[in-house]
Amino acid sequence: MPRQVAPLRATDLWMLQLTAIFMSIRLTSYFFRVSLIAMKYEASRPYVMKARAEAASATRNRILASARALLVTHSFEDMTIDAIAEGANTTVRTVMRVFGSKEELFAQALHSLGEFGITPIVSKEIDALLTVAYDFYEKIGDTVIRWLGDEGRIPAMHEHLEIGRKHLRSWVSKAFEERLSTFEGTTRKEVLDGLIVAFDVYTWKLLRRDFRLSRRAAQATAKSIIVGLIGRSSNG
Repeated sequence: MPRQVAPLRATDLWMLQLTAIFMSIRLTSYFFRVSLIAMKYEASRPYVMKARAEAASATRNRILASARALLVTHSFEDMTIDAIAEGANTTVRTVMRVFGSKEELFAQALHSLGEFGITPIVSKEIDALLTVAYDFYEKIGDTVIRWLGDEGRIPAMHEHLEIGRKHLRSWVSKAFEERLSTFEGTTRKEVLDGLIVAFDVYTWKLLRRDFRLSRRAAQATAKSIIVGLIGRSSNG
């Protein structure tokens, strides 16, 4: 015979209802806490994302700064990722994760240098112009010569040095625009080319490093070249 189920007593029904109410309260409390946590997370998410982005940017800038410092003293081959990472107070893995390769890091470090060239013209007197140019070369001339040695093998270096060449041509053209206006056609181009040679880093190297002239003597020699091209009247 089938087993008969005893009917629920009033106290049993009351206990079931009480249990259901209690479980409902607990579930409501749980979902409320979950919702509150989610709301707090969503509210803090922009701050967390901003903090992470700022940290990533700071790391990237430190890596670029370290690479730029090594650019001044090392050739491309001598620049190691380990040395760059050490200078940036980070890991090799982080450097490679951010930039992907040494070549890409090298290119971005060069581009981050900004406009490359002699400072703006203040005076158009030859002595003043030479002083400005030699101030620049005395600081970075040896580095530029080393970069020129890497140019043929590294596209990013060639691109950066081409910017420097264009800057020098523009700088010289502006410095001597009045005197150059007295020449025409091919003659004007020849005089401009000669002036660029007088202010070029290779000429600085020849006079200062190869001939071992003092800075004063080197500038005097460069001035003689310039005067020979445009005449003494442009010396101010």
